[in-house]
Amino acid sequence: MQANGFFDEVGETIGEAIRVVVEFLLGIFGNFFGAFGDFIDGLTRSLGINDSFFSIAVLIIGLLILWGGIKSFLRGSIIGGIIQTFIALFILSWLMM
Repeated sequence: MQANGFFDEVGETIGEAIRVVVEFLLGIFGNFFGAFGDFIDGLTRSLGINDSFFSIAVLIIGLLILWGGIKSFLRGSIIGGIIQTFIALFILSWLMM
């Protein structure tokens, strides 16, 4: 009987430790994904776009092209900067309609 009590307590202690670790990880990842979801919701609501994956991907592509246009202007490439900026503004304005 004494051996069963000892192993019972060890098993219970290990089980509680695993439960604490799992609850801690759930809390961290739950808060992280909740914050990320709130960020995406606020961003899309302020821009007036849908919060779909496609809309976010087009937004990122448009911003990258706009950044490339700005870099072209800084390098001194006026024609390339105008073309890239025009394409980026076209994509971003289409997205926000």
